[in-house]
Amino acid sequence: MGSGGGGAEEVTVVENREWYLAAYAPEGVPTSDHLKLRTVSFSLSAVAIPDQHVALQLLYISLDPYLRSRMSGHEDGLYAPQFPLNKGIEAFGMGRVIRSKDIKFTEGDIVIYPFSPVAEYSVVPSTFLQKVDPTVGIALPDYLGCFGVPGFAAWVGIEVLGKPKPGSNVFISAAAGGVGMYAGQLAKLKGCRVIGSTGSDDKVKLVKEEFGYDDAFNYHTETDFNAALSKYFPNGIDVYFDNVGGNMLEAVLNHVNNGARIPVCGMISQYSKIWTEREGVRNLLNLVGKEVRVEGFMIGSYLHRFGDFAKEMQGYIKEGKISFKHKIYHGIESFLEGIASMFSSTNTGKVILQI
Repeated sequence: MGSGGGGAEEVTVVENREWYLAAYAPEGVPTSDHLKLRTVSFSLSAVAIPDQHVALQLLYISLDPYLRSRMSGHEDGLYAPQFPLNKGIEAFGMGRVIRSKDIKFTEGDIVIYPFSPVAEYSVVPSTFLQKVDPTVGIALPDYLGCFGVPGFAAWVGIEVLGKPKPGSNVFISAAAGGVGMYAGQLAKLKGCRVIGSTGSDDKVKLVKEEFGYDDAFNYHTETDFNAALSKYFPNGIDVYFDNVGGNMLEAVLNHVNNGARIPVCGMISQYSKIWTEREGVRNLLNLVGKEVRVEGFMIGSYLHRFGDFAKEMQGYIKEGKISFKHKIYHGIESFLEGIASMFSSTNTGKVILQI
């Protein structure tokens, strides 16, 4: 849709469905009491689009656990600001350009946008748009997984912070999740011995048979984490990629080797609790005696390494060295169900909303 021409332009208006936060959810998993879907009129007229902006028809939205932490209403040290009430939810998304006021983008371009509204249409600034090359041969949902937030987070945690050497003992929690499945495989590609924890026997089988883990355990059945880690890591843990926090982190600190590294990607076991009810870690003194480095990270601080990551990951994908699983929820009305699935043991792999 061009924006030029001297004659009067027909104003195009569509009905746009969008999700917004109606009330904060301090505990538990957000429900329809907190997240609501509304329909608003949306203009696709060129006069409604500012310069250096584009109008998008959203195709896919990445659903990631950090979104939960932005709905609690508590600014208690969590790593992202709270969503404002009665405003649209934002997430990492992919869309098709349907009108452009930036010469770098044209109608039909497929783009990735890290702050996409969870909606059917949106007008966004072109500054942070990343164009997708359709000739590469990568399926569009994969850009939200292996080339999106989960893949990049896994790469930063393993490559930049964990730095495991060949033969290192690496432990990945939430091993079958959107980040864990990549972190374990990246560690295996570095020649490490990799063990994961998951929430079901089927996931144990998955990470061993499809993701190449050396072994894994179901934390619902092997509930004594100290005993489990003694069993799977008789020679201690060199790198722990933490996705869950809480009791698992505490148990890991009893099994770390001297100089171990713990990149902290997230703590999904704690997101749905107010901070006074979260599980404490009682053995932090082990960090001193073992000279352990624990480092939380935000991928936004490593965007200067995204090119290195994308090149490396693209090579792995083309060579068939990385496997992955998606769970795709269809239709914008499925957003709430998709969010809830991430906090259930039934979820496997990367959760994506196809709009």
